[in-house]
Amino acid sequence: MEQGNYSVGLDIGTTKIVAIIGKENEYGKIEVLGIGRSKSLGVHRGVVNNITQTIKSIQQAVEQAEANSGLKIGSVVVGIAGQHIRSLQHSDYITRAKSEEVINEDDVDKLCNQVYKLVMLPGEEIIHVLPQEFKIDGQGEIKQPMGMYGGRLEANFHVVVGQVSSIRNVGRCIKSAGLDLGNITLEPLASANAVLSQEEKEAGVALIDIGGGTTDLAIFKDGIIRHTAVIPFGGNVITEDIKEGCSIIEKQAELLKIKFGSAWPGENKDNEIVSIPGLRGREPKEITLKNLSKIIHARVVEIVEQVYVEIKNYGHEEQKKKLIAGIVLTGGGSQLKHLKQLVEYITGMDTRIGYPNEHLAGDSDEEIASPLYATAVGLLMNAVQNKPKIKEVPQDAVEKEGGQDSYGMEGSSQAQTALKKERKSIFDKWSEKLKDFLDNAE
Repeated sequence: MEQGNYSVGLDIGTTKIVAIIGKENEYGKIEVLGIGRSKSLGVHRGVVNNITQTIKSIQQAVEQAEANSGLKIGSVVVGIAGQHIRSLQHSDYITRAKSEEVINEDDVDKLCNQVYKLVMLPGEEIIHVLPQEFKIDGQGEIKQPMGMYGGRLEANFHVVVGQVSSIRNVGRCIKSAGLDLGNITLEPLASANAVLSQEEKEAGVALIDIGGGTTDLAIFKDGIIRHTAVIPFGGNVITEDIKEGCSIIEKQAELLKIKFGSAWPGENKDNEIVSIPGLRGREPKEITLKNLSKIIHARVVEIVEQVYVEIKNYGHEEQKKKLIAGIVLTGGGSQLKHLKQLVEYITGMDTRIGYPNEHLAGDSDEEIASPLYATAVGLLMNAVQNKPKIKEVPQDAVEKEGGQDSYGMEGSSQAQTALKKERKSIFDKWSEKLKDFLDNAE
């Protein structure tokens, strides 16, 4: 298979690193060609804290994915998360010199680039600038300004900010593992792409991605991202609590959580006991499932309440900002028994578990459709969407477009093509800057 026909997403998590290779089939679905996962050893709460270990873990996952698919991995799209991520709202405008000409992608680019120049705190850099609504000459609630007339172009932006050093460390790991950095995207956005439907994003929905080290939140309303947050707790702190509370080793605590854990203590009877083998010939330990679920419940409530504070900060109680589709839980931590019921109880909002199977081809492996792989599938989708599909465009269609690749959208209007290009350029500029930095740092 040719190098250009497939894309790769790389999810660098706190507990696992997943490399996933795939391509788009003729029905527009993602066909997974290979997947590799390894235990993540150099990442703490979404942030790289041991470069050597992380490089090793990335190489293991990549080698496994290559062996599975028989393909060579070159460029990857990487997710970024961690406790250093924060978001803010910002409004900006440009005044156009020629208001008699229609607004084009250059104007939108110019406005977005202006936001990138915002002064951040020392050591921080803007990762994403996501336009929300545009205003043209005071006329508001415009979702797509291209092709319209106007002198003053204004927009509200959702700006995602992260620590430069943390992001560069991820870039350094990718490069040292022998890979090219194709793009960087925020993990909550990747998960949202994989598990949310367009209807949910329109109606208003909060996506909660419970990972090993962090819990990511992304709120959508009217099809636009409105709020993102990263909470520095995840499934690992639950395991840690079980380990401490029951005086057992981490491996046993993790198994207990997965096999017998429940977020609802009333579920277990007092006489339900599980026996854990002792270390090196010591007596086995007996733990009641009621106690186990009490430990889990206390920590899960804390995580959910922190997320709920962020949802309140967004202002979901206002009529205009109401989240009609409620909450979608995804990530490895969402597989905890009775978590859905607990979240509904605490927040009073409809809740479902999000599986990334909607965008996957019908014959995909069932394992990949697990919430565990939501971020990895989302990153793969990002890689596929941002890849110019030159091979799939008939030659005459390319010539009609003035020699430009129309991103596989045969017969698409120039405005649509421009939109694709504009979106790609905003997402890619940052990655290019990072790549330049890494090249110069050699």
